[in-house]
Amino acid sequence: MDKYKKNNILKQQGREGRYMAIRNLRYQGDDILKKKSREVPEEEIASEKIQSLIDDMIETMHRYNGVGLAAVQVGVLKRIVVIDLYDDHGPIVLINPVVIKTKGEQEVDEGCLSFPNEFAKVIRPAEVVAEYTDRDGKRMRVKAKELLAQVISHELDHLEGELFIDKIIPGTLEYIEPEKG
Repeated sequence: MDKYKKNNILKQQGREGRYMAIRNLRYQGDDILKKKSREVPEEEIASEKIQSLIDDMIETMHRYNGVGLAAVQVGVLKRIVVIDLYDDHGPIVLINPVVIKTKGEQEVDEGCLSFPNEFAKVIRPAEVVAEYTDRDGKRMRVKAKELLAQVISHELDHLEGELFIDKIIPGTLEYIEPEKG
């Protein structure tokens, strides 16, 4: 099946009638994961290109049952993160996010879509305050605790070219064999 047909099969209608596509994930060993992402200029946030990327990232994250995804994980060096804790709030889009405050520590079990079936314990901030621009161009601030703080920290590390695998507590890395179904 050619790439064009495959992409059309994977597309679904998203926000404002745009079609969303499942993007290819970048995996362990791909050099792009170690690169620092670039800021999205304010005037580009409303562009079709950026809005489509956001829709595709959300669709890709959901397809792979992730709670967060950074643009670099789909091969785009832009400071864009999508998060969905599958609660009443729906997906959160953070463009050009910056952590402005952290508090405390928590030891958490963590995995990453770019490292399928690998899990380990990592130390993350217990609380995070971050500022970002949402997909509508509004400056926002989020005060996060527990899982949301963990996911924000993990995804913002991706924007700096830092990977969870480099932060694990020694001796805690596990490979979980996927269920055959």
